[in-house]
Amino acid sequence: MSEINFPWGHSRRYNSYSDYFKSTFGTRVQKVTIDAGFTCPNRDGTRGIGGCTYCNNDAFNPSYCEPHKSITQQINEGIDFHKVRYRRAKKYLAYFQAYSNTYASLDHLKSLYNEALDFPGVAGLVIGTRPDCIDDEKLEYFARLAEKHYVIIEYGIESCYNKTLERINRGHTFEESAVTIRKTAEYGIHTGAHLIFGLPGETEDEMLAEAEIVSLLPLDTIKFHQLQVIKNTRLAYDYSLNPSGFSLFTLERYIDFIVKFTERLNPQFVIERFMGEAPPRFQAGPTWGNLRTDQVQIMIENEMEKRNTWQGKLYQDQTQKLNF
Repeated sequence: MSEINFPWGHSRRYNSYSDYFKSTFGTRVQKVTIDAGFTCPNRDGTRGIGGCTYCNNDAFNPSYCEPHKSITQQINEGIDFHKVRYRRAKKYLAYFQAYSNTYASLDHLKSLYNEALDFPGVAGLVIGTRPDCIDDEKLEYFARLAEKHYVIIEYGIESCYNKTLERINRGHTFEESAVTIRKTAEYGIHTGAHLIFGLPGETEDEMLAEAEIVSLLPLDTIKFHQLQVIKNTRLAYDYSLNPSGFSLFTLERYIDFIVKFTERLNPQFVIERFMGEAPPRFQAGPTWGNLRTDQVQIMIENEMEKRNTWQGKLYQDQTQKLNF
């Protein structure tokens, strides 16, 4: 088999996050998760109550993440936490992950983000939020930060279908996501997105079609998450009443699906991760055992090689179709 020259400049069959950061920073970079005590507009009554039906932040927050701790303390403890597994990391990104991390006044945001950037070894910010929690004033602030630091804002799209977003109590539309992502990119800020596969009511064909839809957006990074039924969520309650109403991915089916999806995806997008991982004690539905993210990633890459396929093999640039 002849060697393929992939557009991302390395031999892996997808545009990988780790290689992207090695080329950007010249060394390994590790994200340090922070819980800054935010909430969301679909929790506090602004757009709804109860939050997203699948969401329980405790399932993915590291043990050191507690909002009563200062940003500095959480970064300190986070670096110590990650040194056990990621000893080669030389620089860190402060990852504001829990809930909507732009859902506050600009003055409050400045105090949090400036404190994180003042920590030695922190090279930038990763900010997880919703498309309805951002405005021009905040984007201007982040654009100024991005002149001196690495800054990326990651938006939870979750689904491209408004029927699904309504069903999971997301509280915003896909069109809002598209407009906000485009505006963020226009400010010169790195922009990322998150999708969940296997949400109730979506067919596999609908999920595959999302590859073409999101490929029209000006994204730098993207990450994927198979739906997991997490304890103490509305989704877990619904699942307990009617498990046959869910079509959760088995590992084998997901690998087949994600390879097909990646073939259709814009090759310019850096793929941060292919799956989500939650501790078994939080799982209320079927699991993939104790497999870690990196193990499943290897399985996906092996399947790509077996099929002689890669990210964007079936992608066609259709940006002229952009109508949102």
